[in-house]
Amino acid sequence: MTETIRIAGIDPGLRFTGWGIIDVTGSSLRFVAAGTVKSDAKLALASRLCQLHDGLSSALHTYLPQEAAVEATFVNRDASATLKLGQARGVAMLVPALAGLPVSEYAPNAVKKTVIGTGHGDKRQIRMMVSTLLPKAHFDSDDAADALAIAICHANNRGAAALARRVAAL
Repeated sequence: MTETIRIAGIDPGLRFTGWGIIDVTGSSLRFVAAGTVKSDAKLALASRLCQLHDGLSSALHTYLPQEAAVEATFVNRDASATLKLGQARGVAMLVPALAGLPVSEYAPNAVKKTVIGTGHGDKRQIRMMVSTLLPKAHFDSDDAADALAIAICHANNRGAAALARRVAAL
């Protein structure tokens, strides 16, 4: 009998952080929930990070995943924007870690390659493939669709991610 594992995927962003929850039984994927945590751009950075923390904490508390996966930050030309994204990503990694979950990280190209078959693709392709792989999925934003894609990526790579964590602990 194959065990079911619940996975949270998180697509970090300061304005919008997407989250998605799937159940994995063997090679079977099942949509559980997805959503977007929004921060108020009028607030100070610390308050916005608190909003992200509280929203993600609520989602994880509600759906009780056993593992989490977060998309790695990419560096762009705007150093300030990259730093803010890194801070939002820190919250996205901290929340599941505080809940006692193992947290894996995946580069954006790795997520795209897993879900759409190539390391380069657009949001429309991700939405279409997430809907194909999780036919009952409904999501309120591209960020939530990306979070489900991250969870799918982790479902396909979780054995390698667990091995990497064990090796790093040596």
